[in-house]
Amino acid sequence: MSLTRCPWSLGVDDAYQRYHDEEWGVPVHEDSTHFEFLVLESAQAGLSWSTVLRKRAGYRRAFANFDPKRVARFNSRSVERLVLDAGIIRNRQKIVATINNARRFLEVQAEFDSFDAYVWSFVDGQPIVNCWKEQSFMPATSPESDALSKDMKRRGFGFIGSTIIYAHMQATGLVNDHLVGCFRHTACARLG
Repeated sequence: MSLTRCPWSLGVDDAYQRYHDEEWGVPVHEDSTHFEFLVLESAQAGLSWSTVLRKRAGYRRAFANFDPKRVARFNSRSVERLVLDAGIIRNRQKIVATINNARRFLEVQAEFDSFDAYVWSFVDGQPIVNCWKEQSFMPATSPESDALSKDMKRRGFGFIGSTIIYAHMQATGLVNDHLVGCFRHTACARLG
């Protein structure tokens, strides 16, 4: 029996489909996973998600297994090393923003006890479960992503516009944007 999936997950490669089937839209409550997705979503700006997924292992290696404490200690030599690393997207501005974002991430953790508590406060602690029937109805931003992005920018985060933050919210299950016909819609809604 063939499963019905969100159209965006079809026809790219097996890793992309596994990402859709196993990760996208699953509510995340681990700060390390939130940081990983912030790094990856920021790296994706202007590129396809499949490009970033193919480099995920390279990002994990290059950015200290997505440990924000270690990444926050990166310096100008680290930036020069990373600009030459073919395992990641070698955009200097994105690399510098990732290091800066690790420092801001730690500040948010200190203020809210966890980054998770901070981001989930923008959706009142519960996933927003949308009921889109077609992918074309799905927005690129929301009032919640606008508010979270604005607050993160105020706190000094970079490369985190509302579109990137909405993608983060979708990836980490703050928003369930699986189409209603997708086999993952109900499964992810139950996890909230």
